[in-house]
Amino acid sequence: MQDDAGGGASAMLAAAAILEEDIVFGSLSPRERLVEDDLMARFNLKRHVVRQLLATLEGMGVVERKRNVGAVVRAFPAREVMELYALREVLETHAASLIALPVPAARLQALVAVQQEHDVAVAAGDARAVFRINQRFHREFFALVDNAVLRQAIEEYARRAHPIRFGSLAAAGYRERARQEHWAMIEALREGRREDLVALCRSHLLPSRDAYLAAERERAGGPA
Repeated sequence: MQDDAGGGASAMLAAAAILEEDIVFGSLSPRERLVEDDLMARFNLKRHVVRQLLATLEGMGVVERKRNVGAVVRAFPAREVMELYALREVLETHAASLIALPVPAARLQALVAVQQEHDVAVAAGDARAVFRINQRFHREFFALVDNAVLRQAIEEYARRAHPIRFGSLAAAGYRERARQEHWAMIEALREGRREDLVALCRSHLLPSRDAYLAAERERAGGPA
């Protein structure tokens, strides 16, 4: 078991990253219990560290605590999914409308470099690498917006939507679609096509939302 405070903290954060990916990619399903003893054994952590781990995951919005049940993987009701995505659409399309266009080549290069890494991960079929690099792409993209409060809000609500956003990335077709849309965004930034950029930001949100809702209907035994 982890004894050292610093080592325990780093091990806890590493475990949180692993569990987040397990949730995102469906290894842990919505409403599935996270049992403290199982987590202690899996990650070689003491109970108090596991409880910190569960609190961290709860703060990230991927786990919730239920009375007489304990910690479970969070399930998003359809209405909450629609409301969350409506808010993300407002924030992200507004951000796209504020980016100074065309973006200079020097500033665009950082985004291109991240997308080239994304291309490699998609080609390799490495969904977990796609998950992490995709986050970097969107951070670089919205870094082009000269509004720190708006950037923070976008990142916060994107984080809340992680289990919804990235479940679709388990499918190769969704990964390829996202890759192509990223390059279309880059070209719109380069060429100063604001209307296209805003439209791309709006449509880029839809596949993950719709895939999550379809999966929830299937889990509930309804029509997909």
